[in-house]
Amino acid sequence: MRRQEVSIADIARSAGVSHTTVSRALRESPLISPNTRGRIQRIAREMGYTPNALAQSLQTQRTSTIGLVVTTIADPFFSDVVKGVEGIAREAGFSVFFGASHNEPEQEMVLIDTFHRRRVDGILIASSRVTNYEQRLDHIRVPTVLINSQAQSQHKLLYRVAVDDYLGAQMAVEHLLQLGHRAIGYLGIQSRPYSNQQRLSGYQTALRAAGVEWRDDWIMIAPKEEASSGEDVNAGRELLPSLLDAGVTAVFCYNDMVAIGGLMACREQHIALPETLSIVGFDDVNAANFVTPQLTTIRQPKVQLGQLAMNVMLDLLDGRPGQDHILSPQLIVRNSTTPFTHN
Repeated sequence: MRRQEVSIADIARSAGVSHTTVSRALRESPLISPNTRGRIQRIAREMGYTPNALAQSLQTQRTSTIGLVVTTIADPFFSDVVKGVEGIAREAGFSVFFGASHNEPEQEMVLIDTFHRRRVDGILIASSRVTNYEQRLDHIRVPTVLINSQAQSQHKLLYRVAVDDYLGAQMAVEHLLQLGHRAIGYLGIQSRPYSNQQRLSGYQTALRAAGVEWRDDWIMIAPKEEASSGEDVNAGRELLPSLLDAGVTAVFCYNDMVAIGGLMACREQHIALPETLSIVGFDDVNAANFVTPQLTTIRQPKVQLGQLAMNVMLDLLDGRPGQDHILSPQLIVRNSTTPFTHN
């Protein structure tokens, strides 16, 4: 049988005081003397009393909960984002509910509706795919912060925290240009339309600034619908041989998992890395430092993304103005890139 929970009435009987006195003492009310408060709180602890979160939320109009939507828990990128969110939430006394959308806009909206029914105070959405928030969020009216959104919207309830994809791509290609490479390919992913377009544009801008005209066969975009680390690795593994056939000496990949797939393809074809081909990724997931060769990449401040998104949410919940943030990435040079040498 389920053990019956200790109630305020139980504590009142044990302490020999009224129900109201116990309720006030547990809320640290100054109407109750410090000695009485301390005695009642000690009795409550000894009896194993647990506050009723639902009852508290009815009084405060807050549940102290946040909903967090990610595309998949299998993506190593999101583990650090979640770590950042949870750290700030815990300090502020909030709990975080999780849900995975699996790159499906309809599932994303289902999760948002579910969180709303659970009366969360706010919702954080990583890599959102929903494009018509204006119509779909009006009935929810919950403060929402997007992390690295793949959708564009100007809805008044939405705020954004993101990394500058365009700048990161420029940094990656400029690194390869400085190493003497000119035939530089781009290996992208269709399942992240906005960030893929930004990184492709940054790639093109860097080549254009160096006076290099890219060829159409230097650019490969994987027509994958599922946003997962496994799909990304497969995309890199499948498409890199086509870039080699196009004669590139270096490749900038949409993310590290795509780049790791490229490394696998090179090993399968017995291509020496980085002597024959230099590869740059994006994200700096943990695996980037453990593959062979270690991956040169663009580091996203993943933990900071989560922290900043949660801080924006706390501002909104406390009545302070919200603010969008764009963070700068960082080039991390490892062993997968080397100066170009003519054979």
